[in-house]
Amino acid sequence: MAGKPLKKVVVEAPVKLNLALDIIGLSANGYHEVDMIMQAVGLYERVEVIRSMGYALRCPGSPVPANDKNTATKVAEAFFRETGLLAGADITLHKRVPTRAGLGGGSADAAGVLVALNAMYSARLSLQEMCKIGLAAGSDVPFSLMGGTARARGIGEKLSALPALPPCWFTIAMPEKGVSTPLAYKRYDELGSPVHPDMPALLSSLKAGELARFAGGMKNALEHASGGDTTTQIKQLFMEQGALGAMMTGSGAAVFGLFPEKGPAQNAAERLRNRVPHVFLAPPVQTGPRVVESY
Repeated sequence: MAGKPLKKVVVEAPVKLNLALDIIGLSANGYHEVDMIMQAVGLYERVEVIRSMGYALRCPGSPVPANDKNTATKVAEAFFRETGLLAGADITLHKRVPTRAGLGGGSADAAGVLVALNAMYSARLSLQEMCKIGLAAGSDVPFSLMGGTARARGIGEKLSALPALPPCWFTIAMPEKGVSTPLAYKRYDELGSPVHPDMPALLSSLKAGELARFAGGMKNALEHASGGDTTTQIKQLFMEQGALGAMMTGSGAAVFGLFPEKGPAQNAAERLRNRVPHVFLAPPVQTGPRVVESY
């Protein structure tokens, strides 16, 4: 006997950090090809979806435009197009992370919407099928659905799971000024980068569970193009507070320090609270979006 149709589904979707980011060329369609190690962290966007026959999107308290260019709207439209369901969704995004941070908040929102719609309408889509739909909304959406620790290649859509990080904590600091992803890549094309991660060495240290060696090898090829004085200052503070490594995530502007224990990570967060607008403390997590409420 079929269950009662769900009227509302609430999902919490983790955002991500890039623990390594390299740019290895351009694809035939002009996109930058990347090689990245990505990590989901215990910092969540909250997505509420209510069954509806039309579309509506709200982002209360956030500057993110609630329009058809939002990844949440794009992925909802793609879901109904692919499944053939004649229905809609009333979506509310409770944004926790700032925009232009490199934390993948928009991709997490899209992933959360997909998971919610899949549950609400009993679509029974596999992770692979949801990743295919999500890619139409953004190249980071497949990882946001997968979660955990993964290597991402191509434009970010070619994913392979990696061993989990040993227990650790991240302190994440977001400066006042964000970074436009297209502008960061444009500046990279102009300036290049003196920094490129040694991916085989990173993968070896991750497989061996050697956290300090892994953290010491974290590098971001975009940091030279889109980072600034504030990035350098935050990284230095993290290292002074006992971080094993520190790096800008994605195209910026957020910077994180990787700490072996929670205490030093908390101390670093306290040192930064009056210096930058946003500071977060989060452990790595091995899951993607999860339904936390439904009825």
